[in-house]
Amino acid sequence: MSVVPYKDKDGSKREQVAEMFDNISPKYDLLNHVLSGGVDIYWRKRAIKLLKKQQPKVILDIATGTGDFAIEALSLKPDKIIGVDISEGMLAVGREKIAKLGKQDIITMQSGDSESLSFTNNYFDAIIVSFGVRNFQDLLAGLTEMNRVMKPGGTCVVVEFSKPKSFPFKQLYNFYFKYILPVIGNAVSKDSSAYTYLPESVQAFPDGEAFLEIYKKAGFINTKCIPLTFGICSIYIGQK
Repeated sequence: MSVVPYKDKDGSKREQVAEMFDNISPKYDLLNHVLSGGVDIYWRKRAIKLLKKQQPKVILDIATGTGDFAIEALSLKPDKIIGVDISEGMLAVGREKIAKLGKQDIITMQSGDSESLSFTNNYFDAIIVSFGVRNFQDLLAGLTEMNRVMKPGGTCVVVEFSKPKSFPFKQLYNFYFKYILPVIGNAVSKDSSAYTYLPESVQAFPDGEAFLEIYKKAGFINTKCIPLTFGICSIYIGQK
């Protein structure tokens, strides 16, 4: 059974995740940076640099949220970035940020389901996802869709939380995720379920080699996992 944000409610994981992000969207960016100590910014920068040699011109940002990863991808000087997300609340915040930057001509954000994308086959030069695949209702289906819409030779870069393995960081990380993060998240966002769901979803997520196996099943080749910050986060690379 998949982990869902609201255990006392009916509805699919997809529906519940959309509701959760709508609820926390006004405070999402603040919480993201505070709860990670700002290291999430470094993780995104590191991931985008992996695409520098390829210089993709048309990029898809899956589960774009408030657009931080899409904005970071501007450093690649692409012609077009399309951000897709199931949460209208998050997209609204993202559109405001992009408007303030004056980058609406490059970045467009639209509502869409990552497991049923509206784009034609072989359309994008690169696909990026930060902290989104963990929320897919069907991970293999979502990754397979991403592979479908990416051009042969293109690169997919996924940034996602993973589970530290070494002592004592594993124990400290688990304590913070289980006891500290939900308290801060609830106090700021007023949604107690959202920051209980976060550690639960990370624990349930098939990280490391387990993710690479699913990545390959979805059609990606030359796959690689790059652990960051003692294994709190990992970057997964795959090509088509």
